Amino acid sequence: MTINCKGILIDLSQPKVMGILNITPNSFFDGGKYASNEEIIAKVQKMLADGATFIDVGAYSSKPSAEFVSEEEELNRIVPVVQLLVKQFPTILLSIDTFRSKVASACIENGAAIINDISAGNLDDKMLEVIAKYNVPYIMMHMRGKPETMQSMTDYNDIVKEILFYFSEKISQARSLGINDLIIDPGFGFAKTIEQNYEVMQKVELFHNLELPMLIGISRKSMIHKTLGITAAEALNGTTFLNTIALTKGAQILRVHDVKEVVECIKLYQKLNQ
Repeated sequence: MTINCKGILIDLSQPKVMGILNITPNSFFDGGKYASNEEIIAKVQKMLADGATFIDVGAYSSKPSAEFVSEEEELNRIVPVVQLLVKQFPTILLSIDTFRSKVASACIENGAAIINDISAGNLDDKMLEVIAKYNVPYIMMHMRGKPETMQSMTDYNDIVKEILFYFSEKISQARSLGINDLIIDPGFGFAKTIEQNYEVMQKVELFHNLELPMLIGISRKSMIHKTLGITAAEALNGTTFLNTIALTKGAQILRVHDVKEVVECIKLYQKLNQ
């Protein structure tokens, strides 16, 4: 199983790591940490050295009740960072965490390789057209509503079945436009209660029926720290545990704040299964 990133085939038969770079001032865990070019370069350099294959850059916090950010502000935040990182690290594979087609387009034009859309095109009806135009890998996440409303939309009859149906429709729509490289993300923490997050994790291997690579993003999320009665800053151990469970269930990409620790998990998991 491979994806084509800027002409490079990335083999996902071995799990890969996506390091998170939040350039928002209000992200739930590391908001405001990376405000200067020097801080951004140092963070990315460390994640790459620690073994990240992809770097996921986000300029709009999607946490519940996050403040609205205009399209212009998102562009002003993210495009200079994409330019900076592509110049500093010419071979970098940048993923752009956005649900806006204009932001996606601008970032691809400046060297980004992947688009990571929390809404799978539901919040911008031109997004899929942009993905088809540039033929870049597209991460489709499951979510209901918007970041501001998603936590009031957790009423499911059969959550896993409904997510599978959601992805089936999205995959069909993308394929009709000629989009080749699709990745699914079950969307832990998005329009799901803590109990529902664990139900999805328990059955997450069922998403392999879609025959697409799967990304898991549970790093330091509330499903971990609220369950344990700790803070997000204290949730590395819990994150490592659930990432290990995700590996046993066939996750191809792990999206994390802490690259070194999950790379070690992958190495040990692979050693165990040699």
